[in-house]
Amino acid sequence: MKIYRRKNFRFSEWEPGSGTQDSRNTHSEGTETPIFGVSSSELHNEFFSAVLKTYAKQKKCSVLLQLLQQKYRSPDLESQLKEPCLRDYKDNKCFFIDGLLYHREKHTSALTVVHRYHKSLILQECHDCPYVGHMSEYRTKERVASTAWWPKWEQELSEYINTCERFKKENRKHGKKYRLLQHIEEPKHPWENINIDWVTGVFSGVKENFNDCRRIVDRFRKSVRCLS
Repeated sequence: MKIYRRKNFRFSEWEPGSGTQDSRNTHSEGTETPIFGVSSSELHNEFFSAVLKTYAKQKKCSVLLQLLQQKYRSPDLESQLKEPCLRDYKDNKCFFIDGLLYHREKHTSALTVVHRYHKSLILQECHDCPYVGHMSEYRTKERVASTAWWPKWEQELSEYINTCERFKKENRKHGKKYRLLQHIEEPKHPWENINIDWVTGVFSGVKENFNDCRRIVDRFRKSVRCLS
């Protein structure tokens, strides 16, 4: 099931979090209607329809939709909600358009997904697709955040990427692992331990001469030998 297509814009007559929903308001013809863009995605309309059908099977979503359609708060319905849905509802982070739930996080709004199949489909499309290329966790998180939302989605995303074998192979570190610096024991005999470095910029050599000097230091006697 392909979930992406061309850009799909969702609009609302009222700003999310304003305490007003589309279904609560009617406008007479000829009057100006305020429009506020709430979501921009590349999802197929078929995917929206499939997500909409799952809301009826999810008690939290059905209760939340009823609350959002109420003109006034309903304590009886609110008592049926549990955290974090109840907190998000009271903070006006939830709103609906055309029967679909959206979750607002700061200046970003994304479609609320509840079914496990749709969650895995979002993760696959945002990380495994050939045109995506198994991106890093940070870049995949940006893509998922603008597409869909569900509770603890960041934790599920991290677990999903950690189990991606191709991502592990393409992003594994090469070479030996770094270790702690090792202590060098004090030498007991001359020339047992030495230090070697180069001295440059001292001699103004010409094309036929050398202008660098190699310095060798005996750590036991602290004697120095210079080789040009």
